[in-house]
Amino acid sequence: QVQLVESGGGLVQPGGSLRLSCAASGSISSINFMGWYRQAPGKQRELVAVITSGGITNYADSVKGRFTISRDNAKNLVYLRMNSLKPEDTAVYYCNAEVRPWRGAAYQTSWGQGTQVTVSS
Repeated sequence: QVQLVESGGGLVQPGGSLRLSCAASGSISSINFMGWYRQAPGKQRELVAVITSGGITNYADSVKGRFTISRDNAKNLVYLRMNSLKPEDTAVYYCNAEVRPWRGAAYQTSWGQGTQVTVSS
């Protein structure tokens, strides 16, 4: 069983910044991809950013140049630094990880419970 717990969401004014954190715990042998998704009211969940264990990153076009994803492999942590926030960034942000629970097992996808980010004046 793998648990992902997000933190760092909240209310911020347009142009402001937030940093989200996600900690993975439980049965973990290795983690491949870690990423952040978001879901706004009435919209589908979408990829925001993803990072491999080797540090290769990929971003949604809408956040390129404003958001930065990073991870601490030793501590099973992933971060999302969000700058120049816009009202359209308002959403529930979910942490996602592809985890191998023990050596030789297949990778499994795990999700956090989500953290609300609201960008409003």
